Amino acid sequence: MRPRPQVLRGGIVFDGLGNPARALDVLVDAGAVAALLPPDSAVGEEVEQVDVRGCWVTPGFIDIHTHYDAELELWPALGESVRHGVTAVFLGSCGLSLAIGDPDELADMFCRVEGIPRACVAPMLARVKDWDGPAGYLQHLERLPLGPHVAALLGHSAIRAAAMGLGRSLDARVAPRPGELARMKALLQEALDAGFLGLSINTLPWDKMDGQQFRSRPTPSVFASWSEYRALAAVLRARGRVLQGVPDVSTKLNVLLFAALSTGIARAALKTTLIAMMDAPPARGVHRVAGVLTRLVNHLLGGDLRFQALPNPFDMWVDGIEVPVFEEFGAGTEALHLEEPAARAALLRDPAYRRRFRRQWRDRLRGRAYHRDLRRTRILACPEDQLVGKSFAEVAAARGGDPIDTLLDLVAEHGTALRWQTIVANDRPDRLEWIVRHPYAQIGFSDAGAHLRNMAYYNFPLRLLRMVRAAAARGRPIMSPERAVHRVTGELARWFGLDAGRLAPGARADLVVVDPEALDDRLDALHEQPVAPPAVGGPFSELRRLVRRNDAAVRRVLIAGRTAWQGGALAPELGRERFGTVLRACA
Repeated sequence: MRPRPQVLRGGIVFDGLGNPARALDVLVDAGAVAALLPPDSAVGEEVEQVDVRGCWVTPGFIDIHTHYDAELELWPALGESVRHGVTAVFLGSCGLSLAIGDPDELADMFCRVEGIPRACVAPMLARVKDWDGPAGYLQHLERLPLGPHVAALLGHSAIRAAAMGLGRSLDARVAPRPGELARMKALLQEALDAGFLGLSINTLPWDKMDGQQFRSRPTPSVFASWSEYRALAAVLRARGRVLQGVPDVSTKLNVLLFAALSTGIARAALKTTLIAMMDAPPARGVHRVAGVLTRLVNHLLGGDLRFQALPNPFDMWVDGIEVPVFEEFGAGTEALHLEEPAARAALLRDPAYRRRFRRQWRDRLRGRAYHRDLRRTRILACPEDQLVGKSFAEVAAARGGDPIDTLLDLVAEHGTALRWQTIVANDRPDRLEWIVRHPYAQIGFSDAGAHLRNMAYYNFPLRLLRMVRAAAARGRPIMSPERAVHRVTGELARWFGLDAGRLAPGARADLVVVDPEALDDRLDALHEQPVAPPAVGGPFSELRRLVRRNDAAVRRVLIAGRTAWQGGALAPELGRERFGTVLRACA
């Protein structure tokens, strides 16, 4: 059904390209921006009049790093992103995608890494999977009643397992046979022909397999050699498509190999986006090193290197030890390998295990991503009520014990009933402002749809806009509002090769109406909500996730000209009727 035409009256219009904002009325018809009109211009009686005085009207925001691959199959509305003005999301990050493979094997690759129960994902995939390759996967997505638009990267782990068999793809002693590498390249070519943005690879060994058959091994992409990565990168380079890479964020050294891949001396540059530019306590200043590296590669070596970045603190919530940062050392993986609570508790109490855990926890010769400073923690929930609000270090001091032993004691005793919080990175506001200002930072690393109980960054574009307004109010502006909008709309669309992220006559009407006065501390308030409404049914409706919501900040969201969010509520048709579509790379 064709949506009713509407005109957004009285707003300040941002074009998504960084040009000065203007007072204009926006006429929307037939899914597109029909015209940008002088204020109070006459329109037909059939046009709905929408008062947006005092608001900003921007292109829909783009989230370049999500893990909605599974959730999309059960509730394609993706309402937790839409309500914050996100009108396009990317699937297939971190070497993981559902584009090809056996349902059980895909669930094993996806679930532990992304913190989603395998019991929800594996049976769902067995039921819905009606595709057998990248092109068929996009055709399948087109049949869903999508909320936001969807674009996809192809996951290296998926094509490696499909080409080599899962067992061989997880064996460090095994390299792909020539025919197997050719199969991977053919699958990548098929994906690029179909409109995939590019390929995602993962070199981070603490992203682990779920299930039983290969439980606790790293995912397949981690086992590849750099000659394999280079062979696949050559396909991307020839097609002008994107390589997304997860470096080994513990040691950080192989960032240099990714940078070398991107260089363009005597060859085309390779568009390369890495995870992530952060200011983390274990490696203060590494964000500046990343910034210098991008300038060196892009200005002197002909490359095209970017780092993804969040515009907010990287805060993390943990039930027991159920969080990926405990996978970065062997003793943590040893405990997480055990699914049965009693067996895990017994291991945590074992003196020999504790010696291993303590030695590895304190080891400073091996790199680390998590600070492991138990003073920088806060207990949020515990059957021992008197501990709530304290750090593990404070509890240890009160008991006359060691902080590491105290952590293990409490996890062994209470399991996931112990909930605590810490800030992993971006804890210094001035350094965070430096990051979001850097020209080669790409704003977006939300992990939306993953780590349901660990993090909540769905509203990151709004938090960027708030940061920019707050800095200007202090008399120390970091960028203009126009530049901030550009960073989460048109800049991303252009780099990734998508027709999106701009507000101009003839452009698709993906629009957000933001009330700048409501960009306040409510954006930080944390809540728990069901992943999907009860009416959706199924296991995802029983799951809960962390969210941050300030419904006053976004007045209205349009996706292809249809109102998806207004008045603090999602449209009833969202998730039942098609709003968005599959976005294919233009390059």
